[in-house]
Formats: sequence, C-alpha cells, structure tokens
Amino acid sequence: MVKALSLRAGVTILILALAFCVPVTAAAQQVSIETSGEGDVVTVRASAEMQVDPRIVWDVISDYDHLAEFISDMNGSRVVQRDGDKLLVEQTGEFGLLFFRQPVEVTLSVVESPMRRIVARAVGGNLREMEGRYELENLPTGTVRLLYEGRVVPDFPVPPIIGTMVVRSVLSRQFTAMVKEIMRRNALARSAAQPSQGDERFPRRLLNEVSKSVDRSERVSFACRCVCGLFTVLKQIRNAQAR
Repeated sequence: MVKALSLRAGVTILILALAFCVPVTAAAQQVSIETSGEGDVVTVRASAEMQVDPRIVWDVISDYDHLAEFISDMNGSRVVQRDGDKLLVEQTGEFGLLFFRQPVEVTLSVVESPMRRIVARAVGGNLREMEGRYELENLPTGTVRLLYEGRVVPDFPVPPIIGTMVVRSVLSRQFTAMVKEIMRRNALARSAAQPSQGDERFPRRLLNEVSKSVDRSERVSFACRCVCGLFTVLKQIRNAQAR
C-alpha cells in the first residue's frame, strides 16, 4: 500500500513538473528567468540580451493594445487613458495550470520613460498587489538587455503550492512571449531593409529560419527541465519506499 501511494504521489509530482516545464530560451543570446515565492507573494526577475534594434524592443513592450495577440495567457489589453507618459491600461487574462483556472482582471497605472523603462502598478482588479518594471540597456557589445522585475499578490484563493507555481509559470511565459515577439519583429525589419536581389522569397526564408531556431531552443529547454523533474520524482519515490 505504501509503495502504491508513493508511486501515485510520484506520478502526480511528475505531472506537475511536466506542466511547469516552461521554455524560456527564445532566440536570443542569453535569457534568464528567476522566480521565488513567500506566502502569497510571487516575485520574478527576468532578463534577455538580444542583437536587435532597441527601438523594436521599446515598440513591443509598449504595444499595450496588441499584447494579447502574442501573449497566450492574456485575453485583452487596451489603453483607456493617456496623459503624456502616464497611462491607464486595462488587461484581462487567466492564471492556469492543469485543473486550476482563475480569471484575472487588472487596471494598471503605467509611467513611461521612453527608450529606457516602463513602470506599472495595479490600481484595480482582482490582484491585491502587482508591480512590474521593464528596463532597456544598450550594452557596449552592441546588444540590448531587457530586464523585467515583477511582484504579484493575488486577491483570490489559490491552492497551496500549485497556486505559486501557476503565477510563476504565467509570468515566465509572458516574458518569453515578449522576447519572441521582439525577435520576430526584428527579423521582419531586417528582411524589409535588406532584400535579396532577384529573390522575392528571401524574407519568408529568413522568418522560417528564425522560427526554426526558436523551436529548437525551446525543445532543448523543455527537455532539460523535464529530465530534472523526472530525476527529482524518482528520488522522492525511492526515499518514500526506503521509509
């Protein structure tokens, strides 16, 4: 009986580990995402270094009215008020993982420092607290570093353990989606600026290569995370059986 329960628990943990395998290595030189949770508070720090036009990075992270088109967990996003560099942005989406689904609505007070940073905080909705900051940095190597720091405190009940995993997973996916969209738009801009003479298919080929690169890097990240999760599960099962 103990072995059966241990095996069942191990399978459950493995399912959670597989669900949390979020690919985060989009087609950029370096992508790093760190998350932590304490009580109801979830924090995330993410960064990416990319060989891209910094104007495209800014265009993507400040494209509030179209974020839902490339961020899968977001259902809607729109600017409802703008006063110079200060905005109100309404967003809807969901936090979801396995059987858990929670609709999210938030109104953000946003302050822009063009081409440098975006600071946002929740002033309405069903998140008790939400603070986020994007920063751009032009590095001496010619690359652009995009940094994101966020802090979320839900204002709705979430299951123990899995609730924190859900929030971490969503925040990680959103940053990854931003990076992928930056790379996609940068590839489009490059292909438009440097067409191959006599070959009208050049832009399509370039986009296909970018897409293949993203898919390959995501598959590698996914496989590594899942293998790590599997070893953790097997270790827990072995320890449970030993007891």
